[in-house]
Amino acid sequence: MSPSGGKPRLFDWLLFFLAPVFFSSNLIFGRGINGEIAPFTTALIRWAGSAAIMFPIVYTNRQPAIAFIRSYWAVWLWLGVLGMGICGGFVYWALTLTSASNATLIYTTSSLFIILFQWLFQSKPIGRAQFAGMVIAFLGVAVIVFEGSWQKVADFHFNTGDIGILVAAVAFALYSLTLRHPGAVSLGPLPLFGVLAISGALVLVPPAAYEVVSGGLMPDSLHDCLMLAGIILFASLAAFYCFQHAVHVFGPGLAGTTLYLMPPISIIMAVVFLGETFHAYHAAGIVLVMGGLLLATRSAGR
Repeated sequence: MSPSGGKPRLFDWLLFFLAPVFFSSNLIFGRGINGEIAPFTTALIRWAGSAAIMFPIVYTNRQPAIAFIRSYWAVWLWLGVLGMGICGGFVYWALTLTSASNATLIYTTSSLFIILFQWLFQSKPIGRAQFAGMVIAFLGVAVIVFEGSWQKVADFHFNTGDIGILVAAVAFALYSLTLRHPGAVSLGPLPLFGVLAISGALVLVPPAAYEVVSGGLMPDSLHDCLMLAGIILFASLAAFYCFQHAVHVFGPGLAGTTLYLMPPISIIMAVVFLGETFHAYHAAGIVLVMGGLLLATRSAGR
């Protein structure tokens, strides 16, 4: 039985497995558009476009949507900051400094932070196996961040973009847990996604405006428009709906395990579409991160 009260259907499991595919596309599109559009401007266009597409659904459900925003305006804005601000513009900025392969491996640790925050805020105990899995997975992140080099560990030399992705992983874990707020759950996945797209667009206006005033890059080609369309349709509308549906049906712990599939999917896409090189430390990172994740969340997986 799922936390939403019913037995998951085949359709629920289909969306569960599609979530990591669409989320992986965000890192590929984000890296591919690097150097052509300013990061927070990209994020604003992404969520403003998503909000415009979702507006008919929000309007149809305007009474519960307005009630949610009025009653839980702080939660509404907080979700926008976490899911669309930090996991949007901030991620695109980090992708100007690191590769899509690194980003997806580090971003996968959101599942671990969900476990950690459930322990901190909900008094959910962490077993020995879960703790060991978390240590192993974070060791894998360290291998990726320091590129498997002991010299870089000794010099404490790392890629700032990798740390930025780690911050986004923390934000996504908080976003996942906040989605279980009673007010958000009662709104339903589609109307909730619509009002959160609006929230995300609002919180992104200030940093995007700063980029424009500072001479930030704007979309000026067909390639830019196609990349933005992909971000809106696949990485935004499809990805967030699938994930929010998974959280609603399966709960945040099990929904977080959809990230298991992101490393192989994203790395294959990065090599094929972006021409990135697969290094030995990526292989070590995959083994450690995914092995640790499977060990740490095995109870949720059951």
